[in-house]
Amino acid sequence: MQPIVDTHQHLWDLDKFRLPWLADVPALRQSYRTSDYLAATAGLGVVKAIYMEVDVAAEQQRAEANALIDLCALEDTPTVAAVISGRPASPDFAAYIRHYAAYPAIVGVRQVLHVHDAPRGLCLTPQYVENIRLLGELGLSFDICMRPGELGDAVKLAAQCPDTRFVVDHCGNGNPYVIAGEEPLPSENPFSHTRAQWMADMAALAALPNTICKISGIVASTRPGWTAVDLAPAVNHCLDSFGFDRVVFGGDWPVCTLGAGGSYGAWVAALKTIVARRSSREQAALFHDNALAFYGLD
Repeated sequence: MQPIVDTHQHLWDLDKFRLPWLADVPALRQSYRTSDYLAATAGLGVVKAIYMEVDVAAEQQRAEANALIDLCALEDTPTVAAVISGRPASPDFAAYIRHYAAYPAIVGVRQVLHVHDAPRGLCLTPQYVENIRLLGELGLSFDICMRPGELGDAVKLAAQCPDTRFVVDHCGNGNPYVIAGEEPLPSENPFSHTRAQWMADMAALAALPNTICKISGIVASTRPGWTAVDLAPAVNHCLDSFGFDRVVFGGDWPVCTLGAGGSYGAWVAALKTIVARRSSREQAALFHDNALAFYGLD
């Protein structure tokens, strides 16, 4: 069985942390702990996982980071590293991230930029750019998770921070049906984009040497009756643009169960179907080897 390193593991305990965004996602309004993750991934070959911040309430960011340092030190969990939450536009960010960069378990930072209180262009403000450059100095990566119609901003940010490594989450949040050639999303939808714009922006990101792409997330946008065929155009454009040496697998559990996504296993099975004709070396790179190298988990 192909071993898997999951670079996008979500866990949360609602007895300890508050996730304001769950107010709009009732299907996920419960705790998801390590034991639940182990059950969801049983038999799939997941050998290591990297925790991805879950957008806790701002006042709990440090508590989340501290809990993750403790979690990664345990021996009975696949979680070996963590990407923590951060607000690079804040003047306090530099002190915050210098503190956590001292812990080997902390490998990167993410701010979700597709929420209503993140205005377009936020990631291009001077303070933001300065602090993203600081991540590069500290050896930490930055995850790009934004509205797909604004990926051009991500291109500009990554170009201005050549010494910082960027991870494009969730195939750039592209909708698989739009990418497959169906009608664009309604303009009032915050995730609106066109096939041509998404493809061009993802190719532009791939052209920058300091970016990689996380093959994750898109299953949460699926409709009932979906198959691997529906996801293939988006996945293949990412694979062909970035190349198999610059892509990593992400489970995005439990978010991957939204829509008609179904289960972690359904996502893994679909992706394996899409890449079935690729070489065994390429498949190993996607599911396992690249993550070990990028995050220094060897």
